[in-house]
Formats: sequence, C-alpha cells, structure tokens
Amino acid sequence: MEYVTLNNGIKMPKLGFGVYQVEDQDECEQSVLWALNTGYRLLDTSAAYFNEEAVGNAIKKSHIAREDLFITTKLWIQDASYEKAKKAFETSLEKLQLDYLDLYLIHQPFGDYYGAWRAMEELYKEGKIRAIGVSNFGSDRLVDLILNNEVTPAINQIEYHPYFQQKAAKQIMKEENVQPEAWSPLGHGGQILKNPILAEIAEKYHKSIAQVILRWDLQSNVVTIPKSVHQERIESNFDIFDFELTKVEMDIISSFDRNEFIADLHDVDLVKQLNGLKVR
Repeated sequence: MEYVTLNNGIKMPKLGFGVYQVEDQDECEQSVLWALNTGYRLLDTSAAYFNEEAVGNAIKKSHIAREDLFITTKLWIQDASYEKAKKAFETSLEKLQLDYLDLYLIHQPFGDYYGAWRAMEELYKEGKIRAIGVSNFGSDRLVDLILNNEVTPAINQIEYHPYFQQKAAKQIMKEENVQPEAWSPLGHGGQILKNPILAEIAEKYHKSIAQVILRWDLQSNVVTIPKSVHQERIESNFDIFDFELTKVEMDIISSFDRNEFIADLHDVDLVKQLNGLKVR
C-alpha cells in the first residue's frame, strides 16, 4: 500500500474501496469482505448510500484490528446543521459498530454546512474523528470554509478521472493543503475504458485500462476509491502496486482532460434532487 499524509499528520491509504450504489445489504457486506480479504484497508461509505450497517457487519466479520483500518463515512444534506450533525454522527457510528471514525466528510456543499462543520470540529477535538473533510466542494466554497473556520478540511472528495481532471481545483487544494480524493475514478466505466491509447499503455504493462487509470491517480497523489461488487474486479483494482507509469505516459493521460463530468453540482434540478433525498 502507498499512503498520503493529511494536513494533521494522519496517514491515509492512497487506494480504498467505495460502496456507492450498493444498497443490497448482503451484496454490500460480501463486497466489503472481499475487499478486506484482498488487502484494502480504506473503506468509504455514506449515510446516503444506505449501507453503513452492511459495511459495519463486514468489518466485524473480518476480525481485522481496528487500528489497521481507515473508515470514512459522510454527513448528508438532511443533517447539515450543528445539532443534527452531532446526532447523525452518532447514528453512523452505531450503524458501523465503531467507537470512532478515521474520516468524516460533509457530503455536499448544501444546507447549513457551516453549522455542521462546527459540530465536526468539536467531534474532531474530542478525538471521536481522526480527520474531517468535505466532498464535492467547489474551490470558492472550500476556500471560504477554510477562511472562516479553525480547522482546515483534510480532504475534498471530488469527481476525478482522466476525462474530468479539475486541474484548477486541484491546484487550489494543493495551495490550501487539502488532499484530493477521487470518486468515480473510472468515470462510471463509460467510454474511458475503451480509450485506445490507454489500451496501448495497459498492454505494455500487461494490465487493464482500469488498472492504468488507478495507477495514474496514485502517481498524481490523488487518493482513489474504486467500487465493484465483483470479486475479480475488486482484486484487479488492487493489483496496481507492481508497475509505475513513466512521466511521458502520465503526461499523455493528463492530456485527455475533456471537462466531461458525470455530475454538475451547479445544475439547479440536481441541487433540488439532492436536497430532496432523505436518509431516514
């Protein structure tokens, strides 16, 4: 495993396992067990994924020492306020069957996320969370949050893949000492996995296109959390530590940026849709 050191000195695995859209509890639990058995130690879930209990069950069944795991969950919009965030944190902790979290994120930059951040700062200072951060925050909201609060987010989890690289946002995160983390690193498995140039690079290393993309993430110093419910893909996505892309290959992949995103968080209809999603 390779690691990044967050702005508070905490070490975080660069490669993790995500469970977005895995709402079937048995399927989620089995997928997480496969991931843990493969070697993943960073797990990423959310109250809005409706599978925290399944993740917690898998953690318990794995018998892996708690200190060897790095567990992330997220606060949903519905609970974005000071009081609600405190309660939502305890609910997530109970569902995960844990005594503390390694990382707690504000899932979306909507609602009273300032109140939620104050609650998270307190939980962090109390030692109930090892690091706090945000998800899907644009550069303006990220910097504003930093300027008006005591604790700088350790992480900003964003959509990031070769067709949507958010280079300007990534530079600002670097300047503000915020670690970028990629959701949907494989672009939801669309056209990016058919790219002929990526196929050539993959053939050179006897790897898959997905493995090349994940390797590019790691060498770009971006934490990445691919998701799958298939054991062979879970194992394949982890098998990226025995090769290294050249600078030329890194530059080629970096030239693929199309500003082609999956989710436009500035779209009013999407904002309404997300605000309408209730986690209970």
